Amino acid sequence: MRRLGRFLIGVGFAALMGSSASAALLEPRLHLRPSTEATPRVALTLDACGGKTDARILSALVDNKIPATIFVTGKWLKRNAEALAVMRAHPELFELENHGAEHVPAVDTPHSIYGLKSAGSSEAVQAEVVAGALALTERGGPAPKWFRGATAQYSKSSIALIRSLGFRIAGYSINGDGGSLLGARETERRVSAARDGDVIIAHINQPTHAAGGGLVKGLLALKAKGYTFVRLDDVEDDGTDDTTN
Repeated sequence: MRRLGRFLIGVGFAALMGSSASAALLEPRLHLRPSTEATPRVALTLDACGGKTDARILSALVDNKIPATIFVTGKWLKRNAEALAVMRAHPELFELENHGAEHVPAVDTPHSIYGLKSAGSSEAVQAEVVAGALALTERGGPAPKWFRGATAQYSKSSIALIRSLGFRIAGYSINGDGGSLLGARETERRVSAARDGDVIIAHINQPTHAAGGGLVKGLLALKAKGYTFVRLDDVEDDGTDDTTN
């Protein structure tokens, strides 16, 4: 696997980048490029960080034929074989991408981000990214092309490192559910207010949170307004901070 080979020879690159790394963290944005189609488009991206699966969201996506890009961790894959089987049974809807092995923020300097301890070194970022990809391919899936780290924040040097491993980094333009901590009404409001070209981030791993119900309502509102849903691999897009180009 080419990415694994790059990982094994990447220590020298990591040391070089780490020596000049800025302490500032970046939270990249991602937009779809303008389309010639008259129908407005949005991309739904869902993080499966760990824990269980929100059946309200998964069922709504299948029943309403709404495509989504799902960012899965190795932790989630170990505990959610049934949900994974549903996603695999609908390849026309679901694109599975890399959210890391253990849901560790892909930042190569020491930080605490939303209460999560960052990887803290270039070698640890590499391990999180590569092991996350292997968790997918070892279960028979195609090699992921996109990566989104826990918290969706990065250092400039960790972005360069992840890109050197062959991944595009998935930012977003709308935080739909505030880490699944928002109420149903606010989540619905944010999602239903999406505009043409927006990339929505939300979560599919918190079945007891009210945000999941609000997400479903927001998505159905967009569909009722005539919006088309696309996956990241199906369209052209632009990310800030050198994350996609």
